[in-house]
Amino acid sequence: MLQWINPAQAADLTVSLSDNQGNPLPNIVVTLTSPATIIEEAEFSPQHPAIMDQIDRQFVPHILVVPKGSYVAFPNSDSIQHHVYSFSKAKPFELKLYSGRPPQPLEFGQAGEVAMGCNIHDWMLGYVYVVDTPYYGKTNARGQLTLTVPPDDYQLILWSPLLDSKDSAVQYSVDVAADSKIDLSLKHALLPAFEGFEQSDEFDDY
Repeated sequence: MLQWINPAQAADLTVSLSDNQGNPLPNIVVTLTSPATIIEEAEFSPQHPAIMDQIDRQFVPHILVVPKGSYVAFPNSDSIQHHVYSFSKAKPFELKLYSGRPPQPLEFGQAGEVAMGCNIHDWMLGYVYVVDTPYYGKTNARGQLTLTVPPDDYQLILWSPLLDSKDSAVQYSVDVAADSKIDLSLKHALLPAFEGFEQSDEFDDY
């Protein structure tokens, strides 16, 4: 169960994120942690999993953020088969060639980055990012995210596969006492995005 917040004691923290050129950064994971944050993993159920779909030979969403202990289902909405796998330390797994929906969702019980690929379509790349806090989200097209949290002293952490390691290692101290805003700018350029999608290949019949 994610930590319940009394609305009378909650505050909105709005984060605005830009790159080293001042441009807004969408789709960046933001997490807030403090010693008081609680996730009770026993409350998550395989009957209500998060969804990482496969559409047009892409993982959708490209980045899925879930709390530690969540279950994730991997439906294949394409008319061809996929073979999904990960060698990531946080959750190594393999879903061999399949169509439709695998019989069981997978539990993600360890925080960290889980990079996934398809053993048939090499350009397919997606991420499940597992967090150990109930306060998280991704920035929107304007590079903004608003989180409703209890007043506290938090550590704010950014994550994306495109962040330079020096930026992703930075922790920002944030004192949330009331509704507030924080503007953050990266010090380093983003890493180049992988653009390996192909419209057709020799495995179209799978």
